Amino acid sequence: MPHRWTHGPDGEHEVVLWPHRSLPRRGFAAIILMAFLLATVPLYGVLGTMVLWGLLPFMLLVVGGLWWALEHTYKTAEMRETLTITPELTRLVHQPVKGEILTWECNTYWTRAHSHASGGPVAHYITLTGNGREVEIGRFLTEKERKSLIGEINEALTAAGERG
Repeated sequence: MPHRWTHGPDGEHEVVLWPHRSLPRRGFAAIILMAFLLATVPLYGVLGTMVLWGLLPFMLLVVGGLWWALEHTYKTAEMRETLTITPELTRLVHQPVKGEILTWECNTYWTRAHSHASGGPVAHYITLTGNGREVEIGRFLTEKERKSLIGEINEALTAAGERG
């Protein structure tokens, strides 16, 4: 799962969430190589002619476009969400790839985690409520991961509440 819990001293629980990357860097290189090799197959019939120079830029444009698109997915996957739960304070920090860092804080006693089975932008949408606001967490996770995460968040909130 694309999240990791750490448990610190004094009952601190922290989870870092990130989008899943299904294609590792080695796979990225293999896809680009395969696309290049397959794109050259039609060019073998026109080797030694002027037609080759007419088709070659389009082949390179396709491979370059594929490289750019895959590289863009790696950049968007650099986003992070960090939820820190202590007996006194719950803090959510959303770090987008571009734009400003968004922070939400609330007294842990008043913090509630909710899973909305329907009605949200995704199934089993997770929100944290407290301090007069409702914020989302883990929107980029899969439904199965969100179902697991809501239980883990509630356990951490309960454990922090028992210590505080």
